[in-house]
Amino acid sequence: MKILIIRHGDPDYVNDSLTEKGFREAGLLAEKLKNAEIDDFYCSPLGRAIATSKPTLAAHGKEAEILDWLQEFRGKITSPTTGQDRICWDLPPSVWCGEDRYYNRDDWFTPELIANGTAKDVFDETAHGIDALLEKYGWVRHGMAYVGGEDKTIAIFCHLGLGMAIVGYLLGIPLTVAQNNFFLAPTSVTTLVTETDYAGTSHFRAVAVGDTSHLYAKGEPISESGLYPRFDK
Repeated sequence: MKILIIRHGDPDYVNDSLTEKGFREAGLLAEKLKNAEIDDFYCSPLGRAIATSKPTLAAHGKEAEILDWLQEFRGKITSPTTGQDRICWDLPPSVWCGEDRYYNRDDWFTPELIANGTAKDVFDETAHGIDALLEKYGWVRHGMAYVGGEDKTIAIFCHLGLGMAIVGYLLGIPLTVAQNNFFLAPTSVTTLVTETDYAGTSHFRAVAVGDTSHLYAKGEPISESGLYPRFDK
């Protein structure tokens, strides 16, 4: 099984669409993927993901199935500096890097900052969503491993926070580490593949994370949208 996790292009968040640069990026992505053997496409319901998917879908003559759970990661926390609700990533290192629980797959959600918010609930929803999707192809989760399944390739057009939640779940990386220590640039492609042992047990391995070679190849600058916007929030 191969999963391509594709972040939307450079975003126009106000209009839930893409900037002019974002549309260029989406076109270059389609050129990169036009000869890839992709069996099925899935997409977030948000406009910026849909707009990103269109050139690639047109190149393949296919449509994407829209899945509500693929919309941007909605888990919130209360900012320790402003007292306002905010996203649960792009956290200042001073807020979380000194707490070992954030680095533990079974404890990342127990510190007060996370426990009092909705990040764990949305993460569980994401985990259920990706497992249900994989079960369509015969892959059944047992602990951290999977058994059975078809050798298919799927592409998922989604978002930075949501994409890293999927990666974290499939690879056993705590959400706080996945979302704060990794960056997926706009239109980047993250590739996960299954590896199967002699007993028929499989796990997912990342063979590429945040690949933007299609932009480098054409001299298109890599967007920094999604990196720490402000450290005081």
